[in-house]
Amino acid sequence: MKDQGKAEKIRCDACPVMCYISEGKSGACDRYANHDGELVRLDPLTIIQSGDQELVPFMPNAADDEGWDGDIIKGQRPFVTAVGAGTTYPDYKPAPFIVSQDIDGVDMVTVVTEGIFSYCGVKVKIDTDRHIGQERDIVYADDEPIGHVMTSEYGSKMLSLGGVEHLTGGSKKEGRVTCDALLRLCNREAVTLHVGDDESRTEVVVQAGKAPLLNGVEENLMRVGCGSATIGMFAMQWIGHADEVVVVDDHITGVLSEHEAGKQLDVPPSGIKMRGRRSTPGRYFQVANPGTGWGGTDIDDPLTILGPFNPKVAWEGLRLFMVSTTGEQHAYYELDADLIPQPKPITDPLRASADLIAENCEPSVCSVLFMGGAGGSLRAGVTENPVRLTRSVKDSLTHVSCGGADAYVWPGGGITVMVDVLDMPTQSFGYVPTPALVAPIEFTLRVSDYQTLGGHMDHIRTVEDIAGGEMRRISHDESAHDPMAHKNFRWAKR
Repeated sequence: MKDQGKAEKIRCDACPVMCYISEGKSGACDRYANHDGELVRLDPLTIIQSGDQELVPFMPNAADDEGWDGDIIKGQRPFVTAVGAGTTYPDYKPAPFIVSQDIDGVDMVTVVTEGIFSYCGVKVKIDTDRHIGQERDIVYADDEPIGHVMTSEYGSKMLSLGGVEHLTGGSKKEGRVTCDALLRLCNREAVTLHVGDDESRTEVVVQAGKAPLLNGVEENLMRVGCGSATIGMFAMQWIGHADEVVVVDDHITGVLSEHEAGKQLDVPPSGIKMRGRRSTPGRYFQVANPGTGWGGTDIDDPLTILGPFNPKVAWEGLRLFMVSTTGEQHAYYELDADLIPQPKPITDPLRASADLIAENCEPSVCSVLFMGGAGGSLRAGVTENPVRLTRSVKDSLTHVSCGGADAYVWPGGGITVMVDVLDMPTQSFGYVPTPALVAPIEFTLRVSDYQTLGGHMDHIRTVEDIAGGEMRRISHDESAHDPMAHKNFRWAKR
């Protein structure tokens, strides 16, 4: 509505900032604008053309006059997402769109809104064997702390970015930088991060669905397994071509002759001596410090992790093959008369074994998962009794999605969701300068269950009514590759 004190401007009530917007201008979030005195939404409402992934019955219903057209996923049913739907603030008002639709004879309703998430962040999975930082190291963007390093997973490093303490609990710049980094990550843009202090800082460029760049170098492969697992998988490739094999790994470095796989293949002792802490036979911890070298260690010369060979066991001419857990680094040596490894040209069978290790490594890629708590007054836009919505979600009566993508709902209290941004339409996320992210969220349930929740029944509209205007339409398969730019201008009344 127009503000009486400033006739030339209108006031936007889509978020707590409550911008006054001049004619032809947009608000601070670039999502709403003043068009001829009307508050309009700049981005179009997005409809995914396939939302029902349920398979057809094995025996189609003979009573169905239309019969079965061969579409096994019923992909023509439109699903109204919350992307471009707009927000309501304060949330005593019903959600922007409450859409009814008949699905297989069942009256369903989808409540669509773009929620303002202060309690949110992203979990970033980086598939790499290289060292990024120690657990709990601070992650920076533009020299502002925005998160930390989590526990490593098998072949991957994990980051936790954002959260309400970074968004609103620090300085204004910290909140602004955090919000900007989260927004760009969720919208699949590249973000440059720095991990750790100045002495051991690592630069990481992260983009959903792309390979990470570590200190300017693009990663190619995630490891096939730890050093011990690699021996278990490929021991047969080395029999007859090497007398000893060491698979270098920051976690567990493997030694063939001592490993159970080597023993079962009758590999004799080699007299090798390893640095580090011995775990179980053929498995060594802490052979070197973490880094970006061989197997995620800080070494460029693999011989530095070896001690002198035992002269009572080793022999001149012993063939030693050393390889990393991705197969990208490998070297071949033979012991001289003093039992010192001397580099030799690698043989074709050993080179082939390194190539086989690399072939079995998956491509290195970054995954970005948005995580947020859909609590507070957002639920009042769905029902007059918010706790009933929470209970309905926990009882699996209400399905939660984000931009049409299935969301994982965490157990326990509240509605805490997590979703892969690559499953969502492009440019699904926005922001408000409080600062907070704006993310799409949809609640789908039976109309009868919605009425029981105390839902806003008088505001239900049919999907045909919703889909009648200018909309952004994409197929389910295209949602991850939609080329639409964020600034495509479509007037849509609030």
